[in-house]
Amino acid sequence: MAESDSDKVKIAVYSETGDYLGEKILPKVKEDPSWKERLSPLSYAVTRDHQTERPFSIPGHDQKSPGLYRCICCGTTLFNSETKFDSGTGWPSFYAPVSTENVAIREDNSHGMKRSEVLCRLCDAHLGHVFNDGPKPTGLRYCINMVSLDFVPKP
Repeated sequence: MAESDSDKVKIAVYSETGDYLGEKILPKVKEDPSWKERLSPLSYAVTRDHQTERPFSIPGHDQKSPGLYRCICCGTTLFNSETKFDSGTGWPSFYAPVSTENVAIREDNSHGMKRSEVLCRLCDAHLGHVFNDGPKPTGLRYCINMVSLDFVPKP
């Protein structure tokens, strides 16, 4: 069966130093059996089962070093440390993704709340939620689970 255009996504690609390398059209990652083996039980529960880590519980939530944050499942670059800020929530917070091409937003009505869920566009990993109470210039707060991210320090 041939892949349809709906099975592909456009992703912005970045170097290890954060330089923009252009866009690629890639096949959407539907399911990867190695996730259960490669990810910690908590990373799997968060990214694949839409769970949430406890605030302040994961080292790196308050990381201040320059670098990139990539999807723990597929490696897509999602956030840059330059847009990270301390929201006091206990989760890493960013006022913008590295590229809107790399994240998807979906309505989330779970737990009796109406929220906007943030997902990795390539593999649909649950990352966290975005709220309208962030700093300028966007006014957004991408509240992201640390276990859904792989921090890559800038060389």
